[in-house]
Amino acid sequence: MESIYRIYDNKIGISFRWKNVKSNLTQIIFRDTGFHLTTKEIEFFLDKLCEAKMQGTCENCEMAGGCKSLLLQTPSNKVSMAVSLLELAEIEDLLRGTLFQIQMDNYLKNLCKN
Repeated sequence: MESIYRIYDNKIGISFRWKNVKSNLTQIIFRDTGFHLTTKEIEFFLDKLCEAKMQGTCENCEMAGGCKSLLLQTPSNKVSMAVSLLELAEIEDLLRGTLFQIQMDNYLKNLCKN
C-alpha cells in the first residue's frame, strides 16, 4: 500500500493513483473489476449511474434490491455491468467520493501555488 495514494474507499471498492507513475488516470476497483479513468470519465460514469437508477427494479422484488437487475453502462461503450440496487448505491458513493477528493486536492494544490 506504500506505492499508492489512496483517494477514497468504501465497502465495495477503492480508488487510488500510483505514486511512482505520472498519470492523470485514477484506478477505481469494485467487485472484481478495475478501471483506469480520467476525471471526465468518472463524471461520465456518474451520469450513466444516474440513468441506471431510473431503470428501477423488478416489480414486487423479493430480494429487496439485492438482485442484479440493473444494467450499468461503463465509460467504455463496449462494457456494461449487471448490478443490484444496493451495489449501485455503493458504486455511486465510491465515484462521488473519488470525484470530490480529486477536486478538493486540485483546489488545494492551486490554492497553495498562490
